Amino acid sequence: MPKFQLFLVLSLFFLLNCKKSTIKKSPNIIFLLADDMGYGELGSYGQKIIKTPFLDSLSTQGIKFNNFYTNAVCSPARAALITGKHPGHTTIRGNSGIGENDLWFRIPLKRSELTVGEYLKNYGYTTGIIGKWHLENPDSLYSWAHNKGFDYTFHRQWNKFKANPNDPNTIWENGKPIEIKKLWKKQYKSIDELRTEKAIDFISKNKEQQFFLLMSYKIPHTPENDIYDDEIYKEKGWPEIERQHAGRITLLDSYIKTLFNHIKELGLLENTIFIFTSDNGPHNEGGHNHNFFNSNGNLRGFKRDLYEGGIKVPMITYWKDKITPKVSNHISTIWDVFPTFCDIVDGETPKQIDGISFLPTLLNQKQKKHEYLYWEIQLDGWWQKLQDGGFRQAIRKDNWKAIRYGINNKIELYNLTKDSRESNNVAAKYPDLIKSMDSLFKKSSNENNWFPYGGKIQNYIASKKHQSINQK
Repeated sequence: MPKFQLFLVLSLFFLLNCKKSTIKKSPNIIFLLADDMGYGELGSYGQKIIKTPFLDSLSTQGIKFNNFYTNAVCSPARAALITGKHPGHTTIRGNSGIGENDLWFRIPLKRSELTVGEYLKNYGYTTGIIGKWHLENPDSLYSWAHNKGFDYTFHRQWNKFKANPNDPNTIWENGKPIEIKKLWKKQYKSIDELRTEKAIDFISKNKEQQFFLLMSYKIPHTPENDIYDDEIYKEKGWPEIERQHAGRITLLDSYIKTLFNHIKELGLLENTIFIFTSDNGPHNEGGHNHNFFNSNGNLRGFKRDLYEGGIKVPMITYWKDKITPKVSNHISTIWDVFPTFCDIVDGETPKQIDGISFLPTLLNQKQKKHEYLYWEIQLDGWWQKLQDGGFRQAIRKDNWKAIRYGINNKIELYNLTKDSRESNNVAAKYPDLIKSMDSLFKKSSNENNWFPYGGKIQNYIASKKHQSINQK
């Protein structure tokens, strides 16, 4: 072979191997998302009764975040996670919005909204989501997870292809329906045990390449009629709904341990980052009382509230030999997760993102901070009609927290340093600060036709000019 050709071959070989080596430096990512777990439901966050030994141990080996926030209800929280947008910019601001012909629908992501799955695929990751997606409309197939950047999907799906569109007995795997009885090969203790098996399969099949797994559990959401373990906490004599609630959380802890140990057995632990958190605060539904186990950790409010108890949740990050164990008071949010992943893969942060990477906190480097955090939700929907559409807003700026329930109502103000339980409204003492917060409320919320109660489209409902669910 001529010297020049040999030089080209060797150069190409060198470049390809350098690229492969560079890619391998980026870790596998496992994001563990509980459903409706409150700030006080892990032992490491003050829980005294419910046992969560593995997550408690993980929090001492990794970083425990004391000030991690999400949104107050499922779909808007997941939209912020998946897109990196804050709640005033996300397309999805409630579990349902006003669609065509004044009917309530699950509003999907826009076609143009980049998801974290699509982003990581561009950086060589095989992507998977197991469990709840909640960002689709059944008529908008483009919005289903397998069309929004995830190579493997396994979840229950609100769908129009069965007589009962909310049939809980159908699982969708890669966009194809499977009767759950065909998957229920043994007496699983919960749907999340089956999901854990699927996660192990996904990891095993992709152990030779980079992967991103969004493990979206159902626990401790209610109802959980498919729990079959009658022994956990049986001796306590609690009401059955509370026994099952506690039992599910302890089961979840064991499932995460199983997943973690599988990663360890495959020799992937040193190159895998784990993040655990919840989509919103504790629920108070199905007969469960969130006060029974002090699920919100003495904070005010619960699921659907923008008080601390509804939006402040546990967050634990573990990355073997890469991060120093500590407790962090850095104020961060679920829409910071996407830009953190961008930072981890050394990629460019998309323009749509409002979040700030917390990778510097993980690596003990100088951390950029938010000027303020903004939340909004709309609770009007399928089964309820609320005053002002159930519209709620909140801002945290430093240690000040402003809250308004209803676009025309007065703003409440709390000093979180002195009043973490938000029991003393000091708005009357700080009129200039209230004026500033009101300005931030207006500045932070973009117009959204599907969630019209934010004050920017007052005549929207009367106009009947509704847009199609199939968004651009």
